[in-house]
Amino acid sequence: MVRQDCGSCHGLRLTGGLGPALTREALADKPIGSLAATIYGGRPGTPMAPWKAMVNEAEALWIAQQLMAGFPEPQKDSR
Repeated sequence: MVRQDCGSCHGLRLTGGLGPALTREALADKPIGSLAATIYGGRPGTPMAPWKAMVNEAEALWIAQQLMAGFPEPQKDSR
């Protein structure tokens, strides 16, 4: 979900696009609670829509934690 849905605005590698970068480096100085609140409730006046219809608050926090830890690169198919 993160790579597909968030990536449509933040770039498929989460390095930025319509929305800002979501890399570990870009998020390093951001409070995790603020990130989780933005994921859950959106950001009025910006294209950042709320995701509360798709995730609960605990899931939004988990997503924020994963982003701050450095979201893993997609696995390449070894076939």
